[in-house]
Amino acid sequence: MTPDPRPARRVLRPWFYGLLLLCLVGAVIAYTSATGSAAATITTGSLARFHSAVVARMHSERLRFLWVACVRSGNRFRGVPVVRCNVDFGEPHIVAYCSVFRDGRLLTSEDDPAIPCAHDNAGWSDPVVTYG
Repeated sequence: MTPDPRPARRVLRPWFYGLLLLCLVGAVIAYTSATGSAAATITTGSLARFHSAVVARMHSERLRFLWVACVRSGNRFRGVPVVRCNVDFGEPHIVAYCSVFRDGRLLTSEDDPAIPCAHDNAGWSDPVVTYG
């Protein structure tokens, strides 16, 4: 009798399918954690609420700062107005944190670079007069 020329079929064990499913679930969880869930609600709030949230964030990260000033930037993120809070860390180091709230928690441009935080003239209303 001659041997069968077809290669033998490999039978995958049930544990292999379980491992494959576990890897797929882990990848989905990692992706949604990194990008934020699609059901996350993006909102805005009062300038006072942003001020309090940014100050609380600075304290929780044990950062030393002199003052925080928040203004509406005129930019939008996912259809929601963005607020820019300038934080003074000492001469001449001022950092802009453009922010919204995601599910009620502060989300800054440091957390999500997709939040627009380019320079704008929001909050600037006094004309500059030059003498000379």
